[in-house]
Amino acid sequence: MQIVADRGADLSQAVIDQYNINIAPLYINLDGQTYSSGVDIDSKTFYQKLGQTDAMPTTSMPSPGDFAQLFDSLAQDDPDIFYIHISSGLSGTSKAAQQSLELVKNANVEMFDSKTLSSPYGWQVEAAAKALNNGWSIPDIKIYLQSIRLFSNGMFTLNDLKYLIHGGRISHLKGFLATALQLKPVIVVDKATGKYIDAGKGRTIKGAIKQIASALAKFYGEGAKLRIQLLQGDFNEGVEMLKDVIDQHFETIYEETLHIAPVLGAHTGPSMVGLCAGPWELFANPTKGTTAEELLGKFKFPGFSLSLLRDSNKPIL
Repeated sequence: MQIVADRGADLSQAVIDQYNINIAPLYINLDGQTYSSGVDIDSKTFYQKLGQTDAMPTTSMPSPGDFAQLFDSLAQDDPDIFYIHISSGLSGTSKAAQQSLELVKNANVEMFDSKTLSSPYGWQVEAAAKALNNGWSIPDIKIYLQSIRLFSNGMFTLNDLKYLIHGGRISHLKGFLATALQLKPVIVVDKATGKYIDAGKGRTIKGAIKQIASALAKFYGEGAKLRIQLLQGDFNEGVEMLKDVIDQHFETIYEETLHIAPVLGAHTGPSMVGLCAGPWELFANPTKGTTAEELLGKFKFPGFSLSLLRDSNKPIL
């Protein structure tokens, strides 16, 4: 079995290499040039180019034929493929991949909707790769991923809304009003639909960051031990501010801070700052000989039961 993700996931190169994760391309179009996100343009170069032009970036995805070619190519090594994809509520990528299955000749492809993007998506991919390496079955892996999807949260804020508006991620009217009132939105991905929803607003970036901390405290409880990954476009000051606020409320174990993938940054711009958070104990290594139910049976969280995973729509707020 091979794991496939796409460039909608924020994963460190070390994780990709360690677990031999295959990555489907996503594309950025800027100033008449098309780039493969994370391949022939990295985050640093992308934000440099963005700062040197008035043009707005757009994004595109592989065709069904491109996916079929990818899957059949991978099938030469192992025909069984598990594709965990960017939220179907935010991208048509999964639809193209689904259509490709009619064209695939040699691969057996199973798909799973992360219902999110960036690091929350990346954490699911990493967990699946670890579980697969330790001999877990796909049904057990899916149960585990559902629990991570349910109890991990990604949220962000940003200074400049023009990229979200241009990309259609928020309406022009809402964007105009927020810009006119100088409001900084706090945005999360809805667990049921996999679409962006507004979780609050601040008058300043610092105010919005405080709302992020308050939302996490409401979900996890003050002082909770959390796995945290800080995320940014190109906004180091915002990252430092966010870390200072989070450290005041939680016991934290930090992963490497990441600049979000260029194909994601095309919709948020350089002023984005955010995080991915989850209960530390949820990410205990899925060891050989255990099952998802055994691992999750040790997971203590208010209101959690395995039956929840059949209806993974617990709201963050």
